Amino acid sequence: MSKLWSALSRRKTDDVVESESQLARVLNLFDLTALGVGSTLGLGVYVLAGSVAYSTAGPAVTISFLIAAIASAFAGICYAEFAARVPKAGSAYVYSYVTVGEFVAFTIGWNLILEYVIGTASVARGLSGYFDALINNSMSQSLQEAMPMHVDFLATYPDFLAFGVILLLAALLGFGVKESSFLNNIFTTVNLLTIGVMLVAGAINANPDNWTIANENVPENAGTGGFMPFGIAGVMAGAAKCFYGFVGFDCIATTGEEAINPKRNIPLAIVISLIIIFLSYFGISTVLTMMVPYFELDKDAPFPKAFDNIGWYTIKWVVTIGAVFALTTSLLGAMFPLPRILYAMGNDGILFKSFSKVHNYTQTPLLATLLSGLFAGVMALIFDLDQLIDMMSIGTLLAYTIVAICVLVLRYQDDDMDMKTVSVRCPKVIRQFINGNSYREPNVLTSGITKIGIVVFAVICILWDTIEHFYPLNTTAGGVALGLIGVILILITIVIAMQPVSRIELTFKVPLVPFIPCLSVFVNVYLMFQLDQHTWIRFLVWVCIGYLIYFIYGLRNSTQVSRNRNHAEAAMRMQHTNQAFEPDWKVENGVNGVNGANGVNGGVNGIVEKQ
Repeated sequence: MSKLWSALSRRKTDDVVESESQLARVLNLFDLTALGVGSTLGLGVYVLAGSVAYSTAGPAVTISFLIAAIASAFAGICYAEFAARVPKAGSAYVYSYVTVGEFVAFTIGWNLILEYVIGTASVARGLSGYFDALINNSMSQSLQEAMPMHVDFLATYPDFLAFGVILLLAALLGFGVKESSFLNNIFTTVNLLTIGVMLVAGAINANPDNWTIANENVPENAGTGGFMPFGIAGVMAGAAKCFYGFVGFDCIATTGEEAINPKRNIPLAIVISLIIIFLSYFGISTVLTMMVPYFELDKDAPFPKAFDNIGWYTIKWVVTIGAVFALTTSLLGAMFPLPRILYAMGNDGILFKSFSKVHNYTQTPLLATLLSGLFAGVMALIFDLDQLIDMMSIGTLLAYTIVAICVLVLRYQDDDMDMKTVSVRCPKVIRQFINGNSYREPNVLTSGITKIGIVVFAVICILWDTIEHFYPLNTTAGGVALGLIGVILILITIVIAMQPVSRIELTFKVPLVPFIPCLSVFVNVYLMFQLDQHTWIRFLVWVCIGYLIYFIYGLRNSTQVSRNRNHAEAAMRMQHTNQAFEPDWKVENGVNGVNGANGVNGGVNGIVEKQ
């Protein structure tokens, strides 16, 4: 059991050196920002805003996007700090491998694969649906008549357009990073111009009275009217759905081995892209709900229908064509990180080593790119859009949670703290809760308190969400219980904050540690509990498949095994080298000694020891 635990908890220890990368370093700050914006501003702008406003939040969808943006920003700045620490391909997988251990890293990497596969397939389905709308749904009707699929958990027809688009873009990604990045930059520019047209045209036709519609003028099952027709509960439920609109910025973090100056440019690109994404969502949702009463929106294609209602047909077609470009960009951004995750895990030996092969001409992980494109294409071929989106968020939220935890772990430990002798007696441990021992640098005691505090904090977050599910906050029992648990969470955060932090200099650091990472953990766990049980079941099945692969193949073939062996052999060689040089010093000391007798004795002793 001890050997198994040491294998599961072994951490990645090789030095992170930028020149070691086999991939081409060609992505600048603009490329990285465009990648983050392009991969995120897709379905969220053209579908999600109208859908959430229509059925969940009403005009208060703007507040829902704000809450989702704050939750994403917490995760985003945690990613930014790790990108400054670990400029390697693999995103949260590598971050958790460096800090927590191999088993957790595999779990995160395996779930990131699920996230990017589902993200790619769902965007491809959305793109196909938008194109189908341009030709009056003739494609879907023909396929349903010719090749119907009468299976409950599959789509009603195979979507060959989505399958073909994914394979085409996979080939483009495999051909070269710079070429695909150039196309992404063009499509992202078209997307932002389209959003600008929508904002200007929508603002011209905005009517603030649509935010204050009286209750008697609202249809049945459409809430109570006004700005929050579905109440605070609707705003929070809308925030959980709007969170999907921000999934995708983390693809920037997977470019650690292809970015120019990754320690600077990746954190900057994450922050800039999140600002652009939030402003776009906030503006779009504002003008959309002011143009048309929320209960008259088309939840599948809100903007074309809205401009159609007011007679602006030219703008309607501009928006529709722009949406096709935007969804293509989002598809490219969703596909980009997937082969990088496979490359990183294959390179570490915990997935099949063939995934880590880099093609000599394209300088990309060609096999991983083509296989990931084929896998995502098959998912888009046989599953419906709603079925795909249901599986999307859970892997992302788990990855965000682990990254926030890893930030806390690293900020409260130093590499050399194991060499410091510290007493761990009970009175001293209790005093350390408020740093009563006046430590100024992290040590084993302070780091241990932090790690235990983080685990307890996460467990109590789960307890809070479980109780909230049965006893809502607006009930007496729920208010008292959740209030007490909230106080405990605040106290744990304060205990963590009292511990000394590492003074390692980074190009970017998360501000207000530990409060922002703790808030990120709390929000992510809360949003995970908003997902239905079928999503959890599918998620657990996927995880079980991954664990079978890890325990059968990855546990034995991990390159960290040979890495640890090499470190041990190097330490032994260093020890033998020191012993070999020690007699020579004594000989020299014997020859050059001032005292003749001591010099002769030293020389003789040196020769004897050397022999």
